[in-house]
Amino acid sequence: MAADMKIPVNYPEAAETLKKYLKLSGSPVAFRFATKKEEIPAGMQALDKTIRHCAMVGLARKEGRIFYSTADKHECNGGAWSLGLKEITETLKNGDFYFKLGKFESSAACKRTIDRVAHLGAGDTYATLYAPLEKTPFDPQVVLIIASPWAMLKLAQSTLFRVGGRIEAEFAGIQSVCADASAQTYLNGRVNFSLGCDGSRKFSGIDDSEMVMGIPAELLPEITEALRVVAAAPGSKPGAK
Repeated sequence: MAADMKIPVNYPEAAETLKKYLKLSGSPVAFRFATKKEEIPAGMQALDKTIRHCAMVGLARKEGRIFYSTADKHECNGGAWSLGLKEITETLKNGDFYFKLGKFESSAACKRTIDRVAHLGAGDTYATLYAPLEKTPFDPQVVLIIASPWAMLKLAQSTLFRVGGRIEAEFAGIQSVCADASAQTYLNGRVNFSLGCDGSRKFSGIDDSEMVMGIPAELLPEITEALRVVAAAPGSKPGAK
């Protein structure tokens, strides 16, 4: 395994815990930014088609695919920009893109939103890496989970289990899997919940009854340990009163 974590993480065990206690319909997804070709694990295959980041996450989640993707295989310009693979397009930057899609009252409202979208610097990323967590050949930087609101509740409780406090989720209803769950989680080192955007629901198999979450990989052992306790707590079963 390509590793850069000081304290090793048992990813198969973490994946099994997440699947069991959250009743996941697919795998948690291991995700990593590679800054250069040499960071891609030996033998890892390049994606053989051009699709969106959210659809790539879907391949790892639902089909167990392990692969990497360079900028030329990222179909969505907004996603590729937020992940540091491409420059932002002019229509995205000035607000016209989402304005023409009917998502905002004005291009100015759209620009105010785009200006706050989490993103890496253009060219910072050589490739993005994907794998089901239980089979990952690399240390992920973010673990992506797509699950029901009830499962997200258990994850929120697990996040606060040790020291309490509040969770400040940040999202905009656009660029949910790429910016909200991947780039933002990587950049600030905090869990983030997002609602899934129209694009990710259309192209990556996110059901109407599911939400999206990004977990910094460093927090995975703490959260999965807490999840075992929280999920067994009185009242934690779906529909429990």
